[in-house]
Amino acid sequence: MKKLFIIAAALCIGLGANAQQALFGPQGVESPVINADGTVTFRYQAPKAVKVEVTGDFLPTQKVEVDWGGNKMSFDAPGVRELKEGKGGVWEYTTDFKVEPDMYTYTFRVDGNTVIDNNNVFVNRDIASLTSVLLIPEAGYRSDLYAIHDVPHGTVSKIWYHSDVAGLNRRLTVYTPAGYETSKTKYPVLYVLHGIGGDEDAWVTQGRATQILDNLIARGEAKPMIVVFTNGNISQEAAPLENSTGYTRPTMQLPNTMEGTFETSFPEIVKFIDSRYRTVAKKASRAVCGLSMGGFHTLYLSLNYPQLFNYSGMFSAAIGVNDTSISPIYQDFDAKLAKYYALKPALLWIGCGKTDFLYQANKDFMKKLDDNGFRYTYMETEGGHIWKNWRIYLSEFVPLLFK
Repeated sequence: MKKLFIIAAALCIGLGANAQQALFGPQGVESPVINADGTVTFRYQAPKAVKVEVTGDFLPTQKVEVDWGGNKMSFDAPGVRELKEGKGGVWEYTTDFKVEPDMYTYTFRVDGNTVIDNNNVFVNRDIASLTSVLLIPEAGYRSDLYAIHDVPHGTVSKIWYHSDVAGLNRRLTVYTPAGYETSKTKYPVLYVLHGIGGDEDAWVTQGRATQILDNLIARGEAKPMIVVFTNGNISQEAAPLENSTGYTRPTMQLPNTMEGTFETSFPEIVKFIDSRYRTVAKKASRAVCGLSMGGFHTLYLSLNYPQLFNYSGMFSAAIGVNDTSISPIYQDFDAKLAKYYALKPALLWIGCGKTDFLYQANKDFMKKLDDNGFRYTYMETEGGHIWKNWRIYLSEFVPLLFK
């Protein structure tokens, strides 16, 4: 019997070497390491490398200029630090400061090539870029909302619906609160929209939205609610490799983006959710919010369907349309804004970072609101057009809903 076991084991090793390596051959390098004093150590094994660097939003930012369609734009970019080579070709860098509890992303540069930390299985995709994730949760800090705690958890589902406007079957990500399956309760609904190049997975993976919801609801700081994460790219069925196009590289250059079709089709989503889930199907129990392009969509959804949403949140929103003739959705802005406020929405919430390239557009929009005596809530944060801010905005916006 012992002999048979040895033979079987040998066959497994011979026939499935790659699989066995995945099971029994983990990397020997530990990275990242959160040290007792709050510093963080990063390691990368590259015996033949000449230079290894780490870059990420845990480091102080640096100003960079890029050419965006012929326009020079200045951005805050993550800082860069060099690693030092040690024994066995293991390169190492330890921060000389305590890294404040939060969620960060980082990558290595190995002789100029950008790579993820292959010793860290926590990886995010942002459009077509992969980054490693550093999560430092701590009680008393906002990042504690991003961690998974021993609390009742909601259910996350991937649901398909048909859009007559798009002519496609399209996918939604839907969060139902803990207890939904075992109750007969009807719930309010929040629709959450991503930025350009994102998809219905973005807020769940990069935004830690479901952890934020679980924790806020468990603390009694937010009402239990259904949350719908849409795909704002109306020409797209679903996120990459979840649609029929196969190995198509994700891009921001998608057709029918920010030209009115998504807003035109949105009532289909609301109708589908109200028919599929136990919702409180009325304006007082609906909210919509979004980041960047999603903030743009939020604004025009609110203005064109003021009878649908009682709460709206614009996070680092793109505001304004150069050519309003592309769609009636973007026309008669001032008249629609006046009608929106005439129907007395419960909340228009605006958040933007001080160094966000859309900061001035948001300030100009708020001046218009001020000039007309229209009420809103504003939050200004440090930093620019980054997920760190959007997680903050969601965690501030959600507790204000459905009161």
